[in-house]
Amino acid sequence: MTLRAEGVSRSAGGRLILDGVDLTPRRGGTTGVLGPNGSGKSTLLRLLAGVLSPARGVVTLDGCPMGELRRRAVAKRVAVVEQQADTQVELTVADVVRLGRVPHRSAWRPGSPEDEEAVATALERTGLTGHAERSWHTLSGGERQRVQVARALAQRPRELLLDEPTNHLDIQHQLDLLALVAALPLTAVVALHDLNLAAMYCDDLLVLRRGRVVARGAPADVLTEELIAHVYRVRADVTPSGPGGRPHIRFLGTLPPSGPEGAPASHEHLA
Repeated sequence: MTLRAEGVSRSAGGRLILDGVDLTPRRGGTTGVLGPNGSGKSTLLRLLAGVLSPARGVVTLDGCPMGELRRRAVAKRVAVVEQQADTQVELTVADVVRLGRVPHRSAWRPGSPEDEEAVATALERTGLTGHAERSWHTLSGGERQRVQVARALAQRPRELLLDEPTNHLDIQHQLDLLALVAALPLTAVVALHDLNLAAMYCDDLLVLRRGRVVARGAPADVLTEELIAHVYRVRADVTPSGPGGRPHIRFLGTLPPSGPEGAPASHEHLA
């Protein structure tokens, strides 16, 4: 067993953000969470991390409700990479990555050889070994994102949650980062905007629209021209490409507004 969300709902400011969402990521696989801005992707990840509590439904870790677990116990298992992170404290890249070891240490205890090994491995995996002594404040946005991924890897989690991890990265580092995540021997849930990246690197997809699940399944089954039109209001040409016939999407233009309730097409049969 691993992370699981069962019928979770969450509201903010009187607006329903998530409405009865179920998600059971495949153990050891990479699950992509897709949807337009405001569809509930970030909120779902925060529920899975235990940062937020659902108004209805439950999130469990190995069958135990997240609310019944100690925060340190969750932090040892579940690592989170947010969209943006900053600090006013003067830290080096290595210092930031060492923060990933905090759940594994007693307060004020110095780092152990195991901690330093985890940090060195995380820096190497993310291509940051040569930047270990650079100041955080001198890094570009893309470099900071890679450091946050390294911090999460230093945590040595079994579940990894990433909220738009490719933001601010150039194309090479987008591909490198998602290839790294997909190859890791852990369960990953990644919120993404780029449908082609999701098709290339995710084993399973969950698509949200206005807080509800409209499709789930393998990329080839989910990323259809009909679904893209319904969810994103965009015309697209979808063709099989690469190993396993993973879909490649070519965008052709936007569609006119569909009215207050959206297009009538439904993909609930995939959910």
